[in-house]
Amino acid sequence: MRNDRSGKYEKKQGGDGFRPRELREPEEGVVFGRNAVKELLASGKDIDKILVARGEREGSISVLVSEAIERGIPLLEVDRKKLDGMCAGGVHQGIVAMAALATYVDVADILAYAESRGEAPMLVICDGVEDPHNLGAIIRSAECAGFHGVIIPKRHSATLTATVAKSSAGAIAHMRIAKVSNLATTIDALKKQNIWIYGADMDGSVYYETDLRGPIAIVLGSEGAGLSHLVEEKCDFRLSIPLYGNVDSMNVSAAAAVLFCETARQHFGKR
Repeated sequence: MRNDRSGKYEKKQGGDGFRPRELREPEEGVVFGRNAVKELLASGKDIDKILVARGEREGSISVLVSEAIERGIPLLEVDRKKLDGMCAGGVHQGIVAMAALATYVDVADILAYAESRGEAPMLVICDGVEDPHNLGAIIRSAECAGFHGVIIPKRHSATLTATVAKSSAGAIAHMRIAKVSNLATTIDALKKQNIWIYGADMDGSVYYETDLRGPIAIVLGSEGAGLSHLVEEKCDFRLSIPLYGNVDSMNVSAAAAVLFCETARQHFGKR
């Protein structure tokens, strides 16, 4: 009981020669080249991360890197081959930026949206969900279940790429998504707003025997390790899904859909 809280060529089929492989386009949101990245930074648009070729920190790139650091944009050093692949043969000049395909909001905006609807806040917190297909599916299920927003960390998380957008079946256009620097600090702030924190965990209470009404945030861990230790400690309750087959776990996005639907039933079932 809880207390109330308010490669460029391929071999021809059947022949000895080679033919040019079909050219593909860079994924939507990929911005490459020094001038293009400079303009993106100047635009003030949300940038999920910037990738720099290993050893490329001279000249204009150093200026771009400094600005990214100043704005708190995650930076990654990678092999040039990775950048080549991301740009589909385009000239990247050693730097690539990943522009978000949707505008991030503040957590306060999510809470205000719930209040404007006269509903108890229903949030999702993703703790290290790095597979973009999983993140997209989670966003889709959350939107279908009437959740008000999704929170992801700046690091160790998939971001709002074209793959996420496609996997969400367009739900990112309707779901408020916040990106935060520190999940533990964010959870503490949510608790001060009288929101209960439920972590998805195999050793938790059975989800359909748990009271999920009222202000709630469901925390989903990474695909392999589950909830991080610090985030797990912050959870008020833990939820589990009984399994009856031979496989000992569910995909995180599948588990999310189960938990979201039960939460929606308890919140909206009597409407």
